[in-house]
Amino acid sequence: MESVIIAILLALTFVIFVIYAMKGGNLTVGFFVMAVLWTIIGRVPFNKALIEIFTEPILNYGKTATYIIFGSWFGRVLVDTGIAGSISRKTEKVGKKRPVLATVLSALIIALIFTSSYGVGSAIAVGVIIFPIMFSIGIPKNIAVTVFTLSVGAAMYVNNVLFVQFQVFFPKVEWGLHYQKFGFVAMGIQMLIVILFILFNAKKIRKGKPVLIEETEETKAVKEVPIWTYVLPVLPVILSIFAGWDAAPALLLSIIVAFAATGYMKSYARLVTIMNDTAKHAISDIAGLLIMLFVLTMFQASAVHAMSGFTDIFQAIIPHNKLLLLAIIAIIAPLAYFRGPLMLYGAGAATAAILVGTEMFDQYFLYGLLVVPSMMGISSCITQSWNLWAVQYAELDTKTFFKTGVPWAWAATALNLVAVYFLL
Repeated sequence: MESVIIAILLALTFVIFVIYAMKGGNLTVGFFVMAVLWTIIGRVPFNKALIEIFTEPILNYGKTATYIIFGSWFGRVLVDTGIAGSISRKTEKVGKKRPVLATVLSALIIALIFTSSYGVGSAIAVGVIIFPIMFSIGIPKNIAVTVFTLSVGAAMYVNNVLFVQFQVFFPKVEWGLHYQKFGFVAMGIQMLIVILFILFNAKKIRKGKPVLIEETEETKAVKEVPIWTYVLPVLPVILSIFAGWDAAPALLLSIIVAFAATGYMKSYARLVTIMNDTAKHAISDIAGLLIMLFVLTMFQASAVHAMSGFTDIFQAIIPHNKLLLLAIIAIIAPLAYFRGPLMLYGAGAATAAILVGTEMFDQYFLYGLLVVPSMMGISSCITQSWNLWAVQYAELDTKTFFKTGVPWAWAATALNLVAVYFLL
């Protein structure tokens, strides 16, 4: 009887949390309240909870926090040194004669930058440069915004900074060739969908009316940089894959090279200024995210303890056939929207804890199973911070944003779930 009551309470609080997350509730507050509730409901002894739920998970997350900080810093450096802006400006010359080709190049540039850059600050900094360029060559706003959000989302498959955030749900998954093989294929599939989306709308792009947007401080500050620096956005990924470097030194070296290549190391005072300014902006961009992720680790730990006694029940309910499970997820993938039960940055955190706790499937498979729909949310949901900013910046209504992007994001999700079956 006691187990039944515990199961009912866990299910009830899970449903309430799903509703709370989907209605836009603050996730830091939600995760913390859930961590406390599931600790109490799961009857975890106080001293054990203090150590294993509210202390060790946070301290063990320090390495991941380092990656997030360096990734955000690198993104800010690419913008403030003029590298991101210079790459974007090159498309403007192509766009006047070949707007469709320029749109494809814009998508590839965005994906290139965000293979290593991370954070809403970096996304906004790149967006305020590239959106005026896309609008000025006549790309309709709904198409430009969808190209931007889907391209950023595609790059996240190989962005180590995002990988380590999701890795907390699947402790046995590592950043290595096994995952990277899938990550690059998944990125390629989503970028192929982006290009098909552009070609599908080629007529609208060619007939689009140029819209001039008043220049901001960021666009005015764009300067020309050595053309070889265009490879810097992917340098951390190259060092990680081919040289076996850890993400932290790979990002740090890339930052140093960016400073040196753009002349900021010719003067000590200038170097200190750009270093302090970019670091300050980068950390402020992700301060709220870091706190949320620290609290998320508490919730994850509490879920492991609370669910430990119900493994047999979940094993009986969840389909054992991987292909069937993938097909189900492909159909219900939009449940990742509005921080729903398939979004790891929302109610999906509890879903991940349940699936991992059953030990029915390899964790690499589970990673793909839940990360792919989460990427759908990151690519085309209004609750993703940089997507919301892009919609507001373009003065686009939410209905048009969803109507334009969701079918294409859903198609990329379905194809990438197939890739999960064969590669993970």
